[in-house]
Amino acid sequence: CLATLIIMLVGDTYTLINYVSFINYLCYGVTIIGLIVLRWRKPKIFRPIKVNLLIPITYLAFWAFLLIFSLYSEPVVCGVGLIIILTGVPVFFLGVYWRNKPKCVNRLIESLTCWGQKLCFVVYPQCGGAEED
Repeated sequence: CLATLIIMLVGDTYTLINYVSFINYLCYGVTIIGLIVLRWRKPKIFRPIKVNLLIPITYLAFWAFLLIFSLYSEPVVCGVGLIIILTGVPVFFLGVYWRNKPKCVNRLIESLTCWGQKLCFVVYPQCGGAEED
């Protein structure tokens, strides 16, 4: 979010749309790869909708072509898109991967989560009484 705000202040909207579209297509392909991997490794789990594997494999073939073409034709835009994605890595390590955080860090993360929930109206805020796993 911070990277997006900086790009909006520095660049134009068209450039931001290019960055985000590359990120979206990258995520779509990774999602389809996950679908194929789950179908391969866990074929017995319940799926409300099950399609022939030819459809996602065909999609992946076109996706790979478009992604490689994008990387070849606009490497700077794709590089900036990858950098925007990688800005989430420190957030992941701070919030998810790091298990034995000090209480002050846990309180900070909990208050930021509660503030974000209230600001965006995305979930009913459950502030103050969160139980840990």
